[in-house]
Amino acid sequence: MMLRTRNLARDARGSTIMEFGLVAPVVILMLMGFFDLGHSMYVRSVLQGAVEKAARDGTLESGATNSTALDDKVKTQMRPIAGKWATYLSTRKSYSTFTNVAQAETFTDTNSNGVRNAGECFQDVNGNSTYDTDMGKSGQGGASDVVLYTMTVSYPRMFPLYGLLRWSRNVSISGSTVLRNQPYGVQTFPSVTICT
Repeated sequence: MMLRTRNLARDARGSTIMEFGLVAPVVILMLMGFFDLGHSMYVRSVLQGAVEKAARDGTLESGATNSTALDDKVKTQMRPIAGKWATYLSTRKSYSTFTNVAQAETFTDTNSNGVRNAGECFQDVNGNSTYDTDMGKSGQGGASDVVLYTMTVSYPRMFPLYGLLRWSRNVSISGSTVLRNQPYGVQTFPSVTICT
């Protein structure tokens, strides 16, 4: 009986299966995570390229009237990799110069607190009669205007790993670029001082 117990203790047959059973789930989860991350990076790269191409096409004189068609080109390029359930949101804001991109409208800080308060005058650059923390006008703008074009794509994750890690079911990725429109005319960007 002692001999049998000793032989059984030394017998290593089947240990590989047991080790594989312990290691395989961890390796499979890691691989799914890497594939999910790699897919997201690939989608981001393709989106950025598509946005830059559409933005270059938008700088032409016909760009202001073709913005829907340019957005559709980006969507067509993204559909094979983001899937048919992807949703898209595009925005365009125009500025007079590159230094104005995503900057607040200037104001007269009468009480020197660094915050625009009611009654303090401001430069209404975008013409909406309201103080804005981003002075850009919506749309493609006109000749020689600087345009910030952004496309956000939301799509369902490729692998079910998100449930285990408590991630969101959908991935949201943005691509953006800033370009100046062609000088096909005279740039017009009036600014009015408003005190309210």
